[in-house]
Amino acid sequence: MNIFSEIYGTYFRIAAKLLENEITDEKNVRETVQREGFRDSVLFLPQKLLPGEESWGLFSRMPDGTLGRITKKAPVKVLTKLQKMWLKSKLSDPRIRLFMDDENLAALEKRLGDIPPLYRREQFGITDRFKDSDDFYSEEYIRNFRAALEAVRKRRIVCVEFVSGRGRRMSGKFVLLKLEYSPKNDKFRVYCYLLRNDKIQGSGIINIGRIRSITDTGRCFRTPVSMDEYFLSRKCSSPAVIRVTDARNGVERFMLEFASYEKHTVRDLETGEYTVELWYDTQDETELLIRLLSFGPVIEILGPPQLRSQAAERVRRQYELLYGDKKTDT
Repeated sequence: MNIFSEIYGTYFRIAAKLLENEITDEKNVRETVQREGFRDSVLFLPQKLLPGEESWGLFSRMPDGTLGRITKKAPVKVLTKLQKMWLKSKLSDPRIRLFMDDENLAALEKRLGDIPPLYRREQFGITDRFKDSDDFYSEEYIRNFRAALEAVRKRRIVCVEFVSGRGRRMSGKFVLLKLEYSPKNDKFRVYCYLLRNDKIQGSGIINIGRIRSITDTGRCFRTPVSMDEYFLSRKCSSPAVIRVTDARNGVERFMLEFASYEKHTVRDLETGEYTVELWYDTQDETELLIRLLSFGPVIEILGPPQLRSQAAERVRRQYELLYGDKKTDT
């Protein structure tokens, strides 16, 4: 069983997708590569797919300039044993019920009845995760998640009732933009715009577990939405400035932990320390602080001042919980 096979790769999947149609064109090839591939795929993959000296020979150019596949039929989609074992493992994940109904799950269980799972959930030990995970078994949660997913896919305007982080019952009309899962919190949340008279009045993030109801208004949000503009509007005015030492493999751990963040990194060649400017969503400041403090003495928060003071206050409270209300030198 070969895990590192080209059939699991992105380029194989792109080529197979393009070969589904007998006739295509150069524009579709380039758009598919840009949409389905990596950032640098557009630099070399189209040359492999389009007829030419570097071509893989999958398409031939027709007299009218279009591209015809060289095969009579589209590629056959066959699941390998490894893929079936992976699917069997995923069936034990309660989050799969958010995307599939019970009837389809039962049919899939039956089809994979004689296939052993690739892994079992109990084989994994999760660390640094909050204990108040979302209840993925709740019928209300599943219903709200599916409604949110449908609203995201179709850009529907929806009325949402939810409970804020401070326990206040709130409601409003929203356009839901993107669903996101946080492994650290074991929660789903949705990025959204608040609407007034169908015009954007503000942006926010709502945890799916806090939603009490989602009602479709029957209307779509027609204004073009850019996720880059959305995140830019929520980005902090001043980045967190962090000094990272290489103690306990700190640099590699830090870069992995904050891989998804926009950042600027400078290395001090004499000390080997790194200074990282980290931009973040203002609503996620508390979560960012908790993640930073989990590194202990490996890092130092240099700024901005309010973030550094919040970190100092959290460390002070933790000290008091452990050792009592004793005065220490700071």
